Amino acid sequence: MRIHTGEKPYKCTVCSKSFTRNAQRRVHIRTHTGEKPYKCTVCSKSFGKNEHCKVHMRTHSGVKPYKCNVCSKSFSNNSHCRAHIRTHTGEKPYKCTMCSKSFSKNEHCKVHIRTHTGEKPNKCTVCSKSFSKGAQLWVHKRTHTEEKPYKCTVCNKSFSKNEHCKVHMRIHTGEKPYKCTVCSKSFRKNEHCKVHIRAHTKVKPYKCTVCSKTFGNNTHLRVHMRTHTGEKPYKCTVCSKSFRKNEHCKLHMRIHTGEKPYTCNLCNKSFRNYDKRRVHIRTHTGEKPYKCTMCSKSFSKNVQRQVHTRSHTGEKPYKCTMCSKSFSKNEQCKVHMRTHTGVKPYKCTFCNKSFSSTAQHRTHTRTHTGEKPYKCNVCSKSFSQNVQCQVHIRSHTGERPYKCTVCSKSFIKNEHCKVHMRIHTGVRPYKCTGCNKSFRNNDKRRVHIRTHTGEKPYKCTLCRKSFRKNVQRQVHIRSHTGEKPYKCTVCSKSFGKNEPCKVHMRTHTGEKPYKCTLCSKSFSSTAQHRIHTRSHTGEKPYKCTMCSKSFNQNTQRQVHIRTHTGEKPYKCTVCSKSFRRNEHCKIHMRTHTGEKPYKCIVCSKLFSKNEHCKKHMRTHTGEKPYKCIVCSKLFSKNEHCKKHMRTHTGENQQLLGSRQIRED
Repeated sequence: MRIHTGEKPYKCTVCSKSFTRNAQRRVHIRTHTGEKPYKCTVCSKSFGKNEHCKVHMRTHSGVKPYKCNVCSKSFSNNSHCRAHIRTHTGEKPYKCTMCSKSFSKNEHCKVHIRTHTGEKPNKCTVCSKSFSKGAQLWVHKRTHTEEKPYKCTVCNKSFSKNEHCKVHMRIHTGEKPYKCTVCSKSFRKNEHCKVHIRAHTKVKPYKCTVCSKTFGNNTHLRVHMRTHTGEKPYKCTVCSKSFRKNEHCKLHMRIHTGEKPYTCNLCNKSFRNYDKRRVHIRTHTGEKPYKCTMCSKSFSKNVQRQVHTRSHTGEKPYKCTMCSKSFSKNEQCKVHMRTHTGVKPYKCTFCNKSFSSTAQHRTHTRTHTGEKPYKCNVCSKSFSQNVQCQVHIRSHTGERPYKCTVCSKSFIKNEHCKVHMRIHTGVRPYKCTGCNKSFRNNDKRRVHIRTHTGEKPYKCTLCRKSFRKNVQRQVHIRSHTGEKPYKCTVCSKSFGKNEPCKVHMRTHTGEKPYKCTLCSKSFSSTAQHRIHTRSHTGEKPYKCTMCSKSFNQNTQRQVHIRTHTGEKPYKCTVCSKSFRRNEHCKIHMRTHTGEKPYKCIVCSKLFSKNEHCKKHMRTHTGEKPYKCIVCSKLFSKNEHCKKHMRTHTGENQQLLGSRQIRED
């Protein structure tokens, strides 16, 4: 009861702190007396609390009884397990009272609060320097003792800090754990990653005192200052040319030596310059680190991004000298000029056809050679044109660069966006000659015409079934092969159709794009949205053929019809008991298998039914959703509430019920 009343009758005689239980006070008093009555039987270490001693004993026995239900990692005590689980759930229950910043561990919150209070309780006994963290004090003490307890296992170099040793070890292992959140480039050190991220965020904290130009890191500022001072400290030893940067001098020297030290490990091509190799490697990896700040499109070279940016700004610096037409690329301007001159300098060696640009010539030549040089780096499919490959890659990346100007819906192809726009404009330019029905899309008209002709040109090679659409045949064939090509990127569940996969993905993302216009409730699929809308309209389109009862879902009707037919299609494989509904059969099966899929997130107790788990959870949360309508007393279980009600009603308990505060 004291939990509810807040009463704390047991006071510490030393510091006046109060406690709800005498046992808590006794344990607290040991912090003053230093008494540690619980001893480890292995190493004789002493503890003020018995549970602390038990946890310590597990460091000797290796017992880790607390398991994470997400990644199966084990822990020697429950608090560590709970704290670890928060790394999965993202829960941060400890809040700073000054700035509302949240933390997953209480000790982290306490340390953070000291940044506000300025408290530094950990003092060095040698130089009296103070620290907010105990760990900082231990590291500081090593500056006095010169202790370097952390050794590299490869080269035996020693370090005073564990993190310095870990960073050094990455030189040997090649590990780069710090990833740029924008372009996924990796770094050994966090500070290097931070400097790199500024290239994306455009944050430039270092300012030139002469011209106020800003930089992302201090080294760049120092080099820039030489543009004002004229200093060029790096000299070529062959021709005495001077450079502001050492790397520019080294690069220049290779012109004399002919050295090309940077080799592509995929095609063995060599380069004088590391940057040129890096750009070249992107032709193999498909990496595109330069992002457009307006549409997030990516490029492998910065110059490509600059040209692309002109498509947003409208800048066209290259002008035709004959008609004053402007272009964003010099190459495009040159090709255009040939429309005036009639020059077509690029000839096909197979059929003598001529072209005004190399790109047109190359693409045409591939129709003869069958060459498909553009490979998808995800599924290895090949294409004769780069633009075709780029469009295909979007089916993997999910990129949709073409946006509807009315509803902001995005598309992979520009022509798909144009077709969609006709939904808003109402334009239907394609007419059926048989029934005058109009279509936004020529493909849809072609498919529609087959409803008149009866043509079904797409045949299943396994069962000879025919289809009007190729996509229908492809989906049907999967019913034979069992192929499920659409995979959830989160949990790897597979689907035969793309649409169910998209709907499933929304269970992870929480996206609910379909909104009810009557109550603003949102849904992840059109089917759910349609069913919900019927709860407002009262529409029940599915009728029972035996008793005329109506339902708003077909599945409900099917289950209902079984009450007439007596059909129970779901059979227990153990005892042959039958059920009308699959979910009832699954629950029954657990009585045989002992399966208990519902876990209490607090104490890990297992349950075979979700409702049992919910009831149990209330023992932890203290939630009491059932209210007595006579005296307003609360209960965690409905049956307890009903039993209590009888104390009011006597024999008339049937007339009264319990009122639930919130839905069970």
